[in-house]
Amino acid sequence: MQSIRSWPVTERPREKLLAHGPTALSDAELLAIFLRTGVNGKTAVDLARELLQAWGGLRPLLEANRQDFCGHHGLGAAKYAQLQAVLEIARRHLLEELQRQDALENPDATRRYLASRLRHLGHEVFACLFLDNRHRVIAFEELFFGTIDGASVHPREVVKRSLHYNAAAVILAHNHPSGVAEPSRADIGLTRRLSDALGLVDIRVLDHVVIGDGTAVSFAERGLL
Repeated sequence: MQSIRSWPVTERPREKLLAHGPTALSDAELLAIFLRTGVNGKTAVDLARELLQAWGGLRPLLEANRQDFCGHHGLGAAKYAQLQAVLEIARRHLLEELQRQDALENPDATRRYLASRLRHLGHEVFACLFLDNRHRVIAFEELFFGTIDGASVHPREVVKRSLHYNAAAVILAHNHPSGVAEPSRADIGLTRRLSDALGLVDIRVLDHVVIGDGTAVSFAERGLL
């Protein structure tokens, strides 16, 4: 087996990226740059292709839990830690993008960020984006876990955290692990209760975004607020 160093320069993933940019690379080539090295008898590109085939694509691999990820030959705790660091850097980059502008003026960026935080989770999580009086993001917090309904989400705690950040407004969010982002009656009722509770302390609910698998539903766009 030839090593990647013996390949023509134009075919080496790292050199190809530097010459043409990351969009010119396949998923396997990008993953090979992350892996850096292969295993006995396989180049980094060979290993990357094997991993993508084993997991069924890039996204399932990136969202794999530690046990499954580290259980594959050629991977381990160090690679898992590196991957989690890369994913968190991407999330923080999206958050910084939101913090520089009015969240309502860039709903796509808001949804991308919320999806990056909630889409991959196997259980329901209720979260809040806390905003200043110019609708820029102050902070993001995951507040409640499990089945999201009126009993498990406590308006008092949402108000408490909003006041802690001196927020002028909030964007509520939660995920549907089923992948279907359609709001339920419980979601609608909960949103109204939270809007009423926050309204008592002059904090506006600007939106409630339900995150599914590749889709997101905005209560504001649906006229549900």
